Amino acid sequence: MAATPEHGETTLLHDADGWAEEADKSARFSAGPAAPVRTLVDVFEATVRAHPDELALDDGTARLTYRALAAEVEDRRRALAAAGVGLGDRVGVRVPSGTNELYASILAVLAAGAAYVPVDAEDPDERAELVFGEAGVRAVVGGGLRIDVTGHAGEGAPAGRPGPEHDAWIIFTSGSTGRPKGVAVSHRSAAAFVDAEAALFLVDEPIGPGDRVMAGLSVAFDASCEEMWLAWRYGACLVPVPRSQVRSGADLGPWLVEQEITVVSTVPTLAALWDPETLAEVRLLIFGGEACPPELTQRLVTEGREVWNTYGPTEATVVACASLLTGAEPIRIGLPLNGWELAVVDESGEPVPMGGSGQLVIGGVGLARYLDPEKDAEKYAPLESLGWERAYRSGDLVRAEPEGLVFLGRGDEQIKLGGRRIELGEVDSALQGLPGVAGAAAAVRTARSGNQLLVGYLVTQEGWDRAAAVERLRAELPAALVPLLAPVAELPTRTSGKVDRNALPWPLPDLETTGPAEQLYGTEAWLAEQWSETLGVAVTSAADDFFAIGGSSLAAAQLTTRLRTRYPSAAVVDVYQQPTLRKLARRLERSVQDDGAVRTIPPVPFRVGLLQTVLLVPLFTIVGLRWTVALLALGNVLAWSGSAPWAPTASWWLVAAGAALLFSPPGRLAIA
Repeated sequence: MAATPEHGETTLLHDADGWAEEADKSARFSAGPAAPVRTLVDVFEATVRAHPDELALDDGTARLTYRALAAEVEDRRRALAAAGVGLGDRVGVRVPSGTNELYASILAVLAAGAAYVPVDAEDPDERAELVFGEAGVRAVVGGGLRIDVTGHAGEGAPAGRPGPEHDAWIIFTSGSTGRPKGVAVSHRSAAAFVDAEAALFLVDEPIGPGDRVMAGLSVAFDASCEEMWLAWRYGACLVPVPRSQVRSGADLGPWLVEQEITVVSTVPTLAALWDPETLAEVRLLIFGGEACPPELTQRLVTEGREVWNTYGPTEATVVACASLLTGAEPIRIGLPLNGWELAVVDESGEPVPMGGSGQLVIGGVGLARYLDPEKDAEKYAPLESLGWERAYRSGDLVRAEPEGLVFLGRGDEQIKLGGRRIELGEVDSALQGLPGVAGAAAAVRTARSGNQLLVGYLVTQEGWDRAAAVERLRAELPAALVPLLAPVAELPTRTSGKVDRNALPWPLPDLETTGPAEQLYGTEAWLAEQWSETLGVAVTSAADDFFAIGGSSLAAAQLTTRLRTRYPSAAVVDVYQQPTLRKLARRLERSVQDDGAVRTIPPVPFRVGLLQTVLLVPLFTIVGLRWTVALLALGNVLAWSGSAPWAPTASWWLVAAGAALLFSPPGRLAIA
């Protein structure tokens, strides 16, 4: 295949000798060779040497150059070593998002030769304990430079420089059994990914000092690795986004302008909330994590900006392939990065012909591994038809085309929601463990607004309590996995006996909420309509809670955009602070009253006014003296010329002295 604009050395490989006709070629894709072997520590140190005085981190409260960041990392590395962290260990990281401290902590763990295991600081404690326990972390780094040593024994080696074979990070994804799956990525794979993207994006005008990269994704999400190293690979500045800004959705657009962001990696759902004008300075925009709508690309593709659509599971190191978007359809996930290999296979594991559809299988330098050996052997089994010793079965269905792959959907019960990969089985397990639940199944549904909702269908029995169930789920699951609860009489099944998720009811007109349906009026009625449009469920009570009936952070951002059509000062924080319908309606009404209120200015008290008048006397005296000096000078000129002998005059020495005192800067300073 001829070289493509995205990948100069991309080729289409065929099993047979020589080239066949295009239609007969098997759907196997390969790019150029992988980058030379190195570690993420090597990448960071090379940048520190090349750009020591350029900004590396800026969280809005402090700015760190690469030299200062390296010193900070070294201090933290020594603290980890003193706590017993050694080469090959695993260290949990649970530091508040949007801070320099979070990213310095991650670099310090890498520098100590350990793998970092991130958990979002806002995730439930139970989730953090589960992840850290499964990973067997030696210590946990928290906010305020806190290091908590756990009971897990480490490798026994002292802290040291990691090699390419050591793990760089371990990120947990949703698991079908109800327990998250730990995926370990080596330094070799991570550095190869960083260097492969360097050969892909902005080749003519590479990222460099002066560029500012947005860091808005949770570090528990593997795409955050792309954000970090888009900055640190090139000497650009990483700009963490305060978590409140990320939640605000549309308000993040003005933040991009204020912070002069030039590089953004995000999910399409979030980018769709931004005014295109707020991206005027962005010269590299990368989408990933979920399907990219054609309409969005048509809005955002413009001259002077590269817009890319990327694809890659955590198990293949963040990104496996990418496509440079032009605004034309279809939207592709593209061709592989240097060092990665892709194949499209049928149910028997044989490559399909070009133009055919099948499961995407990934090979090459980016392959990670599961902590669970049995799971690893299953998902990374050899692909004998192509002679690959390890190959990751993605479970994604794609169509193979010479110009790049087209994503068709999932081949199993794994879904993407808000950029986060979710195993419905994990949600099923949590639902089935609720008191008073006889059966449960989760499914993703789309509201009229286009907002995707995770819905938990429940067959309830004695002991069921909605409020208690919601509270328990929020304590057990990350916010993105807490579904809208919908009691049903029964769960439809297939002939195999498995739940038929496609047959589960939608929409949900009779959804149980916090009480019987009531008549709503005024602002409450209008607000209920906006909730229904956003969430796709009926709102029947002023006591309904936005998050309890399916709201999420992205849904809150979308709702805020709707609210501003009538209440311009509405903010996403209003939804979080007043999540019930009645309280939010009152908050919106007060915002209008506050905006339109007439300001009453009380009169100045008599004594204060008298004092102000007395204090003005010296000022008026000085102004009067300036006019007097000017008039005397004019009188002298007129009398000297003979045109006005009656004009008042004075000695020129006196006029000069007055001018020096009242008009010259030294004189005015002396008076002051």
